[in-house]
Amino acid sequence: MATISTADFRNGMGLLIKDKPAVLVEFQHVKPGKGGAFVRYKVRDLQSGRVVDYTVNAGTKFESVNLTTREYQYLYNDGQDYYFMDNETYEQLPLSVDYIGDNAKWLLENDVVQIQYADDQIIGVTPPMFIEAEVTETDPGLKGDTVSGGTKPATISTGAVVQVPLYLNVGERIKVDTRDGKFVSRV
Repeated sequence: MATISTADFRNGMGLLIKDKPAVLVEFQHVKPGKGGAFVRYKVRDLQSGRVVDYTVNAGTKFESVNLTTREYQYLYNDGQDYYFMDNETYEQLPLSVDYIGDNAKWLLENDVVQIQYADDQIIGVTPPMFIEAEVTETDPGLKGDTVSGGTKPATISTGAVVQVPLYLNVGERIKVDTRDGKFVSRV
């Protein structure tokens, strides 16, 4: 693996921190009046998603990680694994729920997802930014509920529960932002 120095830091760069792949979120070179220069930096652990702060001496070497993203089409879930197809080679890739995590509730068959790699190791699956799904379960809407601005919980076809306006009923299609799980519009 290639090594890089703190002088080569760039936001978005992949690093190996404590044997875990991480992406550099922010860094600052500090040269105090007394003592040696040092670097404060924040990295996002790509396996847990946590952002962690570190401080090291200037010139410290790190192993770099090649971060890549590839598009796959989500095919189906057999109850144990999720199956994806590479859009270029048409090979199928089975992944356990460990790689997908909470994003499993946003997967719809035939949607294109992003699978992230650190070197050749899969580190995660990102669903599309917006999905269109059918409301499968919610309390019935009442006449006149269009103006009140209130919300109610609704289960969509992927199994996720989102807050929707009071006027929506079972069977309607909605657009949901998968980044925060919020209702966007009726489709």
